[in-house]
Amino acid sequence: MIDIALSPLPHTWLIDVDGTVLQHNGYKMGGDSLLPGVREFWASIPLEDVIILLSARAVEYMPSTLAFFDHAKLRYTHALFGLPAGERIVVNDAKPSGLKTAYAFNIARDEGVRTLSVVIDPTL
Repeated sequence: MIDIALSPLPHTWLIDVDGTVLQHNGYKMGGDSLLPGVREFWASIPLEDVIILLSARAVEYMPSTLAFFDHAKLRYTHALFGLPAGERIVVNDAKPSGLKTAYAFNIARDEGVRTLSVVIDPTL
């Protein structure tokens, strides 16, 4: 289990869709399905946080994919589709206090997020 220790400040989550939340290319093979641990992981994200979905799926699949999220009751704030399939790079400044302001977790495709655990640490 990987504990993600975060400050009590509001957060921005950049979450890939295929192979992380939904089965990779499931929409091309009969329909989307949630991967293990997604519901529990989503429930651990504080309500005031922003969730931005990222996907290399063509923009034409955005309405049906977001309808799946809505039906599954997985909230999101924004969604970006039609992105390149290569690396996603986050660049952010560190707080003067030393608080890290960017994290990245690479998980095995289609294994879900059951190995990630969100912990709010009020001392950060």
